[in-house]
Amino acid sequence: MLENEGELVGFISALRGEPRRIRHSAYLVIGILKDYRGKGYGAMLFQKMEQWARENSITRLELTVMTENEQARHLYEKMGFYIEGKKERSMIVDGRAVDEYYMAKLL
Repeated sequence: MLENEGELVGFISALRGEPRRIRHSAYLVIGILKDYRGKGYGAMLFQKMEQWARENSITRLELTVMTENEQARHLYEKMGFYIEGKKERSMIVDGRAVDEYYMAKLL
């Protein structure tokens, strides 16, 4: 979690694979309040997450992002993630189908 003057402004979480075969990977979820986006908070959270991952023998980080969320995708690419594929119509947002990209970073 990331706070600014006592206010929660962002978070990042990791769900590590349970079975031995995927224990080296973690699925990430990140959220940053709209007013704090584009100010370096996302990069800071990713840097802390990557440090944790390396300390815990995680060698693969994964996430998904809506294809239309260019600001988030740009952050992820800046942090070393790349698109592996696309999940078509994977979400329903405001009554319409939305695609997501699968993204990963190898450590």
